[in-house]
Amino acid sequence: MRKMMLLLGLALTLSCFSQNRQGYQNPVIPGFHPDPSVCRAGDDFYLVNSSFQYFPGVPLFHSKDLINWEQIGHCLTRPSQLPLHDAGPWGGIYAPTIRYNDGTFYMITTNVSDKGNFLVHTTDPRGEWSEPVWLKQGGIDPSLYFEDGKCYLVSNPGVGIYLCEINPKTGEQLNESKRIWNGTGGRHPEGPHIYKKDDWYYLLISEGGTEYGHKVTIARSRHIDGPYDSNPANPILTHINKNAQDSPIQGTGHADLVQAPDGSWWMVCLAFRPQCGTHHLLGRETFLAPVRWDKNAWPVVNGDGSIALKMGVSTLPQQPFAKKPVRTEFKNKELGSEWVYLRNYHPENYTFASGNLHLKATPIGLNDWKGSPTFVCRRQEHIDFTATTSMQLKKAIAGDEAGLTVYMFESSHYDLFVKQLENGKQSVSLRYQLGELTHTEKEIILSQGKVQLRVRGNNELYMFEYATDGKTFKELGRMNTRYISTETAGGFTGIMLGLYATASSDASKAYADFEYFDYEKK
Repeated sequence: MRKMMLLLGLALTLSCFSQNRQGYQNPVIPGFHPDPSVCRAGDDFYLVNSSFQYFPGVPLFHSKDLINWEQIGHCLTRPSQLPLHDAGPWGGIYAPTIRYNDGTFYMITTNVSDKGNFLVHTTDPRGEWSEPVWLKQGGIDPSLYFEDGKCYLVSNPGVGIYLCEINPKTGEQLNESKRIWNGTGGRHPEGPHIYKKDDWYYLLISEGGTEYGHKVTIARSRHIDGPYDSNPANPILTHINKNAQDSPIQGTGHADLVQAPDGSWWMVCLAFRPQCGTHHLLGRETFLAPVRWDKNAWPVVNGDGSIALKMGVSTLPQQPFAKKPVRTEFKNKELGSEWVYLRNYHPENYTFASGNLHLKATPIGLNDWKGSPTFVCRRQEHIDFTATTSMQLKKAIAGDEAGLTVYMFESSHYDLFVKQLENGKQSVSLRYQLGELTHTEKEIILSQGKVQLRVRGNNELYMFEYATDGKTFKELGRMNTRYISTETAGGFTGIMLGLYATASSDASKAYADFEYFDYEKK
């Protein structure tokens, strides 16, 4: 009997070890999800990302294991919280930080297109967040640290990282801002976070700019206001060294640390996956790495300061969520939290009718840097994918159009669309918008009725196709991915896949009915 119990105990131990040794796949949140920040409340983890010119702002995720994440909404859901004005791909909401203290969640960020740094708070992260509490200390990438009833703010209003004490309820700054660290000499020291462990205050920052030279560095002090001493092993995370120069992951940086309930430490960070050579399109994504503390009480990231796509490390017991459906059925009369709009949208232009998403065509188009076009979109999350929709353009006059777009920003997008012609007929066309260059590829005359539009993407190409019977797709053209990459086009965002409707004039009464949207990883 004793032998049987020992064997049973051994089996349970091995089973538990196996459960925790599953490993995981990076990125843990794919697609345009940069500047991750994470906090823990009990057994639950919450994570936020920057959102730039898109509304609602600051996507909010929940997890039990740091690997499987589910978007539960956004922190900024009202125009009063997020006035985006004419924000472009370098504007809007920069890096946020999320923290939990004494029953309240705080999210602090920068709206560079409005008044700068502010925070919002809530006791229920799945509910509504407060109106903005505006802050005096400037810079970007602000973060909060709570201790002994005090709240500290760190950001980079000048060269280096500055600290001050604030009242988080009113935003009042309680002392003068003090520079506490300049970093290790890399350009753009930013993204600061403060932690306390074993009587040390640790200051984590990013340097080098959010490109190929990005890196994470750390310093520590016995006092929160310094002086801070740099880790001799800096940078603690980077892919600019020879150990990662050929990695399919580049630009690692802008990190945050969190301790799990079992005592283990983890780091979330941003990075990007180059495709078509040295170009990336999906934007900066959210990655995860384990952290241990060495004998000198410095953090070590994944053993050698680099990360991989396949991480063969022990994890928390994994609790995956239900797989996302391929199809978004618009007959359900609601859009998931993955869908967003460009700047502050006009709700009256988006309705559900007769099982369709009903988009009212407006004169503001995808190329316009001001205002909000009738355009709703979601992130491209995978290099190899297929996106399909079925639509019909109705009550249109000559020049009105609607369709499916692969959108980086106003001057960089590929559009597959149906257009109303002067002879009363409609056509399907493919247009390339590359800076000041606009080119329309073909114009296939259609009979009135539903049209299916499809885009397929891989490492090097986007392929654009249409059908009128829902089955037999014909290719209109293909375009190289690199022409709308970050390296070519610029900006801080990533590719969005969207549905749009544009009117040729204010006199138009046109609208487009979209029946569904399919997104599938290949």
